[in-house]
Amino acid sequence: MADLLCKDLCMTFTNPQTGAAVEALKDINFTLKKGELLSVLGPSGCGKTTLLNVVAGFLNQSSGSLTLGDNEIKAPGVERGMVFQQGALFEWLPVSKNVDFGLRMKKEDPAKSAALVEKWLDIVGLAGFGDTPTYQLSGGMQQRVALARCLVNDPDVILMDEPLGALDALTREKMQSLILELWKETGKTIIIITHSVEEALLLGERLFVMAPRPGRIHKEYQLPFAEQGLKTSLREIKQQADFGEVREEILSMIWNMEEEIMSGA
Repeated sequence: MADLLCKDLCMTFTNPQTGAAVEALKDINFTLKKGELLSVLGPSGCGKTTLLNVVAGFLNQSSGSLTLGDNEIKAPGVERGMVFQQGALFEWLPVSKNVDFGLRMKKEDPAKSAALVEKWLDIVGLAGFGDTPTYQLSGGMQQRVALARCLVNDPDVILMDEPLGALDALTREKMQSLILELWKETGKTIIIITHSVEEALLLGERLFVMAPRPGRIHKEYQLPFAEQGLKTSLREIKQQADFGEVREEILSMIWNMEEEIMSGA
């Protein structure tokens, strides 16, 4: 595993019909050490998902550099795994065939792959569901399948784009706890994009609040709550005074950004 280094990264989109340019990201700079857990938060249009897609290699930045260890990121790679909001699963296939999809594409040994699939299904709480048609699972269980599919390929960096956004409150809390457990057990570097301030606080030992027009890192926080969540109920953490103070500070920050966007529209 290696550090992720982002230096002076900018992303500009050009409308092919009008030629108008939109700065989606400007002067993004950070170093994410291996094993760190980063959450990214901000108002709609601040470039959160664009940044994640550049790290994933789905988009190439307009300028600046992005490297993982000694390798420049220019395309998708096996060292980076993605978990999408809706799972992006093959719902007509059984769970095990979804999880081992990447291993089959790499033509890994079937016996070893089967053992790995069984291991990760057990870790994410889906032991015994390997033969179940994926469409029969609940939303929370499908997201567990998506996590297992990502982790079975052993990426250095796990990228999550609103992975829990479509879940009900109780399932979401359980999945938040699972993500923290997986982070600690695997030592993976994780970047999570979310619209939820509470989720960003719970799932980020580092947190970037991004501002729009153009998208940039407005403020960074170093937080204790992810580490606390490994030993303490997330519900208890959300009731702590220091958690509430940071939550209100960030909510006010984003509210003010939204007001500026609306007044400038």
